Amino acid sequence: MSTFDSTKLPLKDLLKEIVSGKIQLPDFQRGWVWDDEHVRSLLVSLGRSFPVGAVMLLETGGEVRFQVRPVENVPPQGLAAPEKLILDGQQRLTTLTQVLKLSGPVKTTTEKGKPVDRYYYIHIPTALAGPDRLDDALIATDGSRQIRSDFGRNIVLDLSTRELECQQLYFPCSEILEAMGWLQDLYQMNSAAVPQFFEFKSQVLDAFNDYQIPLIVLKKETSKEAVCLVFEKVNTGGVPLSVFELVTASYAADGYNLRDDWYGSELRNVSSRRQRLAVEPLLRGVENTDFLQAITMLHTLEKRRADLAAGKTGKQVSPVSAKRASVLELPLSAYLKWTDTVEQGFLRAAKFLRQECFTSQRDLPYRTQLAPLAAVLAVMGDNERWREPQIYQKLARWYWCGVLGELYGGAVESRMANDVEELLGWIEHAGDVPRTINDATFQIDRLSSLTSRLSAAYKGINVLVLREGAHDLFWKSQIRNLEADEVALDIHHIFPKDWCEKNGITRRLYDSIINKTPISYKANRMIGGSAPSVYLAALQSHPQVQLDDASMDKLLASHHMPVAPLREDDFITFYELRQKALLALIEKAMGKASNPA
Repeated sequence: MSTFDSTKLPLKDLLKEIVSGKIQLPDFQRGWVWDDEHVRSLLVSLGRSFPVGAVMLLETGGEVRFQVRPVENVPPQGLAAPEKLILDGQQRLTTLTQVLKLSGPVKTTTEKGKPVDRYYYIHIPTALAGPDRLDDALIATDGSRQIRSDFGRNIVLDLSTRELECQQLYFPCSEILEAMGWLQDLYQMNSAAVPQFFEFKSQVLDAFNDYQIPLIVLKKETSKEAVCLVFEKVNTGGVPLSVFELVTASYAADGYNLRDDWYGSELRNVSSRRQRLAVEPLLRGVENTDFLQAITMLHTLEKRRADLAAGKTGKQVSPVSAKRASVLELPLSAYLKWTDTVEQGFLRAAKFLRQECFTSQRDLPYRTQLAPLAAVLAVMGDNERWREPQIYQKLARWYWCGVLGELYGGAVESRMANDVEELLGWIEHAGDVPRTINDATFQIDRLSSLTSRLSAAYKGINVLVLREGAHDLFWKSQIRNLEADEVALDIHHIFPKDWCEKNGITRRLYDSIINKTPISYKANRMIGGSAPSVYLAALQSHPQVQLDDASMDKLLASHHMPVAPLREDDFITFYELRQKALLALIEKAMGKASNPA
């Protein structure tokens, strides 16, 4: 027996059912994400009677009972009970509903993702110049129905009243399916253009009104497994579905709203797990996929340990995994079992990172290293056992090997899974050292090439300097304390750029992290472009600083700076000695020697 029907429906009838509520969205569907250019392109395709793809709907009333919501911006009051749900075609149908059926502005975005309000118009004379001119004829105004130039100072086109529309022959797209009202106004405001309008109706508007949308309608008897599989397979074009969205669809078929759990819902009085994590500044970048990966690793670790305990061997033993396929297979029962525990694991991870002197999300070398760290700390229970010196040292060594070995960039799902199992084994049973520690190397010449603050190792070395107690040259306090007080800080050159260029020091040398250190904005302003011997004297004699040489030398040493060559403006000797000092810091954190160049 067939599980679906294939048919066609006039576009205007389809949109009418959406506005009435007979067609709605399963609540797990993502929000509308099309930008202005996508909207324009779809309208042009319809106006030229080009195919825009089939729409897939699911009949309601079967065993699959999703929570539902109306299409974007359709008023929720007084809607009919949904008879069908949109599985594929949401972005197209939402676009057409907003443009053709709703009277307000279309709330879309620019290509760069900036939210904007748009009204869409077709310039009648341009559209009548030929089918290939429809793209030129279709324009978008701002929320005031105007187009402006010169950063909004000059009005290029004003369509803010019906009279201006009629006089300039710009037809609003929101009237395409109900054009008679605009025609009546045209009779009164620009009657000479009425014959031109009827030609426009015949050549352009009728194409929209006669357009047939191909429909595939899954019958209500379709199983939830089939619905979820179909949803995954059909949503591969346009904006690809994330793992989170696919898992959300799977759980929705079991009556659980994963989107509510992560984002929260005022309507259903559900608090947001993401917001609870974001209370910690270090966790504000955690994504829903990170959270799902952490749970998946613990679920698969549990399965692996059960297989080993049952005497299974070889390929019979389940692997620990963080891969996409494993996340998609994560059962709802496992999510519910681990979710609160993993949330606590992430919160402990933030505590650990604060201990290591990380203070903000931008300082983190790798977001990807959070999931395995959180998973390990989740398993260790709700006590403070992770703070025990022996355990803490192992956690810290593993973490810094990942950072300074630059091992958590790119595709790292396998490394994450291996680290969770091996790090726990190393901590709990004194097993073998995790392979991330074994794999990590730091080449001596890597320091000279670290110039970008986006590099993981660059961020890590900066934090290591802070962790060791670096003091600011002006405020004299430890910089880690200044950061907590929100004093403006950044990483600045020690031998200033201007001085280096005037003295023939190449950019490759002066721009390296070897010649940089974290200091306050106040100290950096006083450094300027002067030689170290000059700016150090100026700093020491400043009325608010007043330091003798010995006291300033102590502050400099807290940054692992060789003091004598700095005071003598000897860049080369300074560079060589500070490179050795930073390498010693790196080796201490990694628990292993650096490799020769």
